[in-house]
Amino acid sequence: MLQNAHIPIIGFAAYSGTGKTTLLMRLMPLLEGHGLRVGVVKHAHHEFEIDKQGKDSYELRMAGASQMLIASRKRWALMVERELACEPQLDDVLLDLEQGSLDLILVEGFKHEQFPKIELHRQALHAPLMYQKDSNIIAIASDADLPEALGLPVLDLNQPQQIATYIVDRIVNIVAPPH
Repeated sequence: MLQNAHIPIIGFAAYSGTGKTTLLMRLMPLLEGHGLRVGVVKHAHHEFEIDKQGKDSYELRMAGASQMLIASRKRWALMVERELACEPQLDDVLLDLEQGSLDLILVEGFKHEQFPKIELHRQALHAPLMYQKDSNIIAIASDADLPEALGLPVLDLNQPQQIATYIVDRIVNIVAPPH
């Protein structure tokens, strides 16, 4: 399990094309409506850019800055250039979050790591369910009836309010009861 998670954390495990990011975008305002400050960790399997070519931050980073922090009165971002021998571990990445200003962490990716997850399943993809091979899956959100998923809560993938309520009731309020 994760040693560096100091607040409730829940991941979303699914095959590509299932709609993980879309669901997270729909969950965010619902969870905020419950008064939660939510952080998100997303794993990327490739190089990515958050600043754009032609912007000062991008050009300075490309010129050799190993760390580039850009700040305004509304937000800040830190880009750190690094070369790891292997993919980052979620527990290490959690050290980079300011968990003291959050109530919940949602994770997209890192599906092979040991932490609680909701499996997302779309019938149209014809992909096998993951829960039988991952004991960290605590619920399944699907757009199909899943009688074989007995023993786990089955949520409606197309009803993000239902998933948000499950997260609040089963993850946030149990792991960190309201004060």
